[in-house]
Amino acid sequence: MSETNIKNQAREYDVVVVGCGIAGLSAAVTAMQAGARVAILERAPMEDRGGNTRWTEAMMRMKSEAEVADDFESHFAENAGHYLDPELVSEAAGAYENWSSIVKVLGFADPELISTFADNAGHAIAWLKTFGVRFDFLPGYFITTCTSRMGPVGGGLALVEALAAWAEKHGADFYYRTTAREFLRGDDGTIAGVVATGPDARPFALRAPATVLACGGFEGNPEMLAQYLGPRARYLRPVARGGYYNKGEGLRMALAAGAAPSGDFGQFHAEPLDPRSGAPEPIVLVFNYGVLVNKRGERFIDEAPATVDATYESITRVIHEQPDGIAWAVFDARIEDVPNWRSSVRSDQPPIRANSVAELAAALDVDAAGLQATLQAYNGACGGGAFDPLKTDGLATRDGYRPRKSNWARPIDRAPYMAYPIICGNCFTFGGLKVNIRGQVLNTDGDPIPGLYAAGETVGLYYGTYTGATSVLRGAVFGRLSGAEAARLAKPG
Repeated sequence: MSETNIKNQAREYDVVVVGCGIAGLSAAVTAMQAGARVAILERAPMEDRGGNTRWTEAMMRMKSEAEVADDFESHFAENAGHYLDPELVSEAAGAYENWSSIVKVLGFADPELISTFADNAGHAIAWLKTFGVRFDFLPGYFITTCTSRMGPVGGGLALVEALAAWAEKHGADFYYRTTAREFLRGDDGTIAGVVATGPDARPFALRAPATVLACGGFEGNPEMLAQYLGPRARYLRPVARGGYYNKGEGLRMALAAGAAPSGDFGQFHAEPLDPRSGAPEPIVLVFNYGVLVNKRGERFIDEAPATVDATYESITRVIHEQPDGIAWAVFDARIEDVPNWRSSVRSDQPPIRANSVAELAAALDVDAAGLQATLQAYNGACGGGAFDPLKTDGLATRDGYRPRKSNWARPIDRAPYMAYPIICGNCFTFGGLKVNIRGQVLNTDGDPIPGLYAAGETVGLYYGTYTGATSVLRGAVFGRLSGAEAARLAKPG
């Protein structure tokens, strides 16, 4: 079939949503509630639908169902961008309509988006509850924390299944194993839907006045990872199965259509994973009570500068820089003093155990002399003081020893010894598209691209450090905003 015939025989909708995670489903269901006829494209088969959302605990940085955590906006502000021009930042303090085009597309997490995010978070949770989802302050994998978090009972899977079931019941058309490949264009040049391929790899068209890109980032695309993150991307893998489906076509389509990039394209949300495990999100978040060593048997970082929820990302990125992108968290029998420490390890593989340091080094294939020397020096630097596993206890190594350990520093000299291997997992990439508070994708001049919207990981919002427990929440918030705006465009009045 010719390209002209494909487009002439397009299936007609009011809104096409690309992606079936929390962002895409929130957009689709919101648009449907406004009366729109919606198509939902999902690269995964039905049994894997839901993107990264399906596999996460979906914790949310909230202090109640109605209010974001006290540090929500301040954490975003502290990580809004790098070496920003103060003249442009001061301009962003004024009314949005008075911003220049360069400020509207500036590479930073702008205050308009963050305040909109915070203001709408409680509304998004209330809306999700109408589909039968329950929320609570659930036990997570952090033994110590620096902020408040709550989550849906049943995790992200509960969100996906609740919204997808509603969409199915109310007439959405789901296209599984289907990938958007290019945009359709109207006679006036506006975005008018997509050309996609299904399981037979044959292109077909879905025409609509509004298209919402909610198809994740590019953590599942080795070529884009190498392009944006460099050659060490070879050591990365997605944190969960959903990430493998995120290959970046939506970003490439939008950037080729003139969309403004946003978010930190050279960075991603890093999590410490046990590489031996195929379990969903096999994190190891207990290293702050031991030491981290590389293949040379050397320590290379302060394992416990603060609570682990505030520091694991930066520490994991340094693990990524070690030889072959791997390290080992090493403990001795004292780890049993930490209440319920196993809750911070989600690997389905047991720790590597040994009765001596030499035996452990052999089991890890780590330089034995290096490990012996490292532990001897570290043990000698550990001083006295009270150990308190449930808060930062200030139990630090002595001055002059490097790298310092700031909390929970106790000798590792009591058999049996054990260790977990840790690599850097890529939960999601930070680079994405610039949108306004209605979810409209902006072009590089700061103007909305007619007919194009984005939500979730496809939007670039994070710089440097991830504001933890906000990714699923932003998918719900901006999915709803983009879905509502798309429906207004498709069905005005």
